[in-house]
Amino acid sequence: MPISLTFHGACGTVTGSCFEIRTKNGAVLIDCGMFQGTKTVKALNYEKFGFKPEAITSVILTHAHVDHCGLIPKLTSAGFHGPIYATPGTADLLTYILPDSGYIQEIEVERLNRRNHQRGLASVEPIYTRASAEAALHSVKGQPFGRWFTAAPGIRARLWNAGHILGSASVEIEASEDKSPGKISILFSGDIGPGDKAFHEQPQAPKAMDFVVMESTYGDRVRPRRAQEQRLQMLEREIKAALRAGGVILIPAFAVERTQELLFDLDLLFDSKRLPSIPVFVDSPLATKATDVFAKHLGDQANSNGTNAFHRHNLRFVASGDESKKLNRLRGGAIILAGSGMCDAGRIRHHLKAHLSRSDTTVIFAGYQAPASLGRLLKDGEKTVRIHGEEITVSARIRTLDEYSGHADQPRLVKWFQNRLPLYHDVFLVHGEEASRTALSELIKATGVPKKNIRLPVIGETVQLSKANGAKTTQVRATIQPSDMERDWHNNYAATIIALKQKLASLDNNRERRRLLTTIERDLNKN
Repeated sequence: MPISLTFHGACGTVTGSCFEIRTKNGAVLIDCGMFQGTKTVKALNYEKFGFKPEAITSVILTHAHVDHCGLIPKLTSAGFHGPIYATPGTADLLTYILPDSGYIQEIEVERLNRRNHQRGLASVEPIYTRASAEAALHSVKGQPFGRWFTAAPGIRARLWNAGHILGSASVEIEASEDKSPGKISILFSGDIGPGDKAFHEQPQAPKAMDFVVMESTYGDRVRPRRAQEQRLQMLEREIKAALRAGGVILIPAFAVERTQELLFDLDLLFDSKRLPSIPVFVDSPLATKATDVFAKHLGDQANSNGTNAFHRHNLRFVASGDESKKLNRLRGGAIILAGSGMCDAGRIRHHLKAHLSRSDTTVIFAGYQAPASLGRLLKDGEKTVRIHGEEITVSARIRTLDEYSGHADQPRLVKWFQNRLPLYHDVFLVHGEEASRTALSELIKATGVPKKNIRLPVIGETVQLSKANGAKTTQVRATIQPSDMERDWHNNYAATIIALKQKLASLDNNRERRRLLTTIERDLNKN
């Protein structure tokens, strides 16, 4: 049996990272992540895996973001019993991230089922629970950077620092080809850091590989290189403008890394008196626990100006839901950092619901927003959004700070790839929207890689890998259409309902409103 590589996620989309390496002796998953974005994309989380979980020998995780690790509890509940390899930093973060993910799903499903009951619809089950997430943690095995380990018979792996978040790794694979004395080498980039993060060194990885599976999140975006002082100036400017506006400052922040970076920089600005020491509320139990992990692994790096950035007199970690709700009484002079980073779940949705309609509110995005997520809709300028089934008018100031992105931009992705050359066969561009993958593919071609060796796989595609002949697609089982990864029919439906309501309100009298509704009803009955 030849070596095969199957793409189970993160193709044409930035989420759902999951890649399967299979030989005659075993199979290894690189990541098992959750899909985020449109409802059609998120529905993939409920479907059966494209493989038999019990037939997977082991899993190797690149890092602890849910789009890379979030379906691990579903995998173990479905029959996977092997080890899950991760760096010590990732392993520590998983102890909080996976149970928190299960808890959020339970809460969100409970809320959904209350609405379904009112509408006469059937109840749904969470993808997994907090209990199943805690059970999955027993399979996690810590692996340090730079040390080879056996992931399956005939497959060994080694981890390299990817510089993305705490514990993030690129994965180097060596696999034995059937009836061949040589080994095939494959490098999975994971998420590549930008190289100028407060807590991380430059990304590292080997060169001269047979195949490279490379992320392309920002393959079509160029960000100016900015030193820490320049980033501080931009954060300072945004916070001061928000304080002049007079309202609450909401920052939807990923609990892992982004929250800690922002706390670090805010600490510097407070201590240097460049910002007044206004209250900062970290309203995310997961971010609170992740901050403790960062303090453990970073040591002195968690300090700024001789003080601990994570323990300030004006910094408060919000624990209970009741405390979180009380924050909605605030009317200004405070920063609320809350999850989730894309505003698709968690406490940030309650704060947005309470404050988006206020023109003095400022919302600052500091990370990637998946297509059709609430965060992306707000960034794209939507004037009305739906939160918990209610229509909310957006009057708040919406701002973006790309300087806090944990991903390399286009030039740095190209540089990372150039440092991996020579490439003996193919590069597979994954973990990016179509525009990003296409733009990056053109620049990779300019490095001298033939166009036929630059592949843009689809979800469900299987390729056969050969040291002599390269990669050949053997099967494609498409599970989703590319158009549904952007704005799907659910988004169209929500936009139509909002537009209809606004149109009805704009009409002069009830006769015109009845005429419009009668026309719509007649058209619906025709179909």
